[in-house]
Amino acid sequence: MNLGIGKSQSAMEYLMTYGWAILAIAIVMVSLYSLGIFNLSNLAPTAIPGSCQVLRTAAQTSLAGQCGNLIPKYVARFNGQNSVISLSASSALLNPINYITIVAWVRPSTSSVGTIVAKNGPYYLGFGNPSIGASDCVGGGILTSTWHWTCGNTAIKISVWSQVAITYNGSTELVYLNGKVDNTAAQSGTMPITGDITSVGYDTPGYNQYFNGSIANIQIYNISLDNVTVKRLYQAGIGGAPIDVQHLVGWWPLNGNGNDYSGNNYQGTPTNVIWNANWQSGYTAPTT
Repeated sequence: MNLGIGKSQSAMEYLMTYGWAILAIAIVMVSLYSLGIFNLSNLAPTAIPGSCQVLRTAAQTSLAGQCGNLIPKYVARFNGQNSVISLSASSALLNPINYITIVAWVRPSTSSVGTIVAKNGPYYLGFGNPSIGASDCVGGGILTSTWHWTCGNTAIKISVWSQVAITYNGSTELVYLNGKVDNTAAQSGTMPITGDITSVGYDTPGYNQYFNGSIANIQIYNISLDNVTVKRLYQAGIGGAPIDVQHLVGWWPLNGNGNDYSGNNYQGTPTNVIWNANWQSGYTAPTT
């Protein structure tokens, strides 16, 4: 009996001595997890700039390098005031001119209206509706005979990474959020061919909507990708490689530079853009 009591007292004394230390460690571990330190997606292998790219030859077009299961080392951080990446993108981005897909990963820092990527005139993918100042949606605009804006139905989250996309197939404009169709609108006609500069983070000239937050992995296709394909791009995560290289016309991972890795050399010139290596907060790798 005395031996049992002694053991019980020893256990109690141990808990009284070390219990607070154990509790403090547990609290620290929970805090670090909430910050994403122990998020397995953040511990994935990191892709250095240019580790995956599209090679184009007379015989074939294909991906080359380390193109799977990697997250970017950097993302592009825009300050919402004067950050922009100007792309030397010609009218080839609209060939054929009645089909297009634009995909990007974004982490808005504020609810201010901001441009993700735009070509002066034919198309726009942005955060909010620049025409009316609405800032709670991801939306896109397509210009054919008239300008038509389609805003998603779901409010995008602030300080959280999301994949956004817009497609146009000659008759319907679709807006996607995290791989799912968020709204559709009827639209018909062809987009005008222009040679205007395409920009990331800023719509120029016109609305002057600067994006405040981070952007990564912009892909533009001269085809309207279907629902299944857009979902597959989302499931590939923030470092996902292009899924249809035959119709890919521009790919800007923004992983440390503004270069185009589609093989078409539509290089970007960054101004007041920060290449952020500590970007993982708010990102969780897609599971479904």
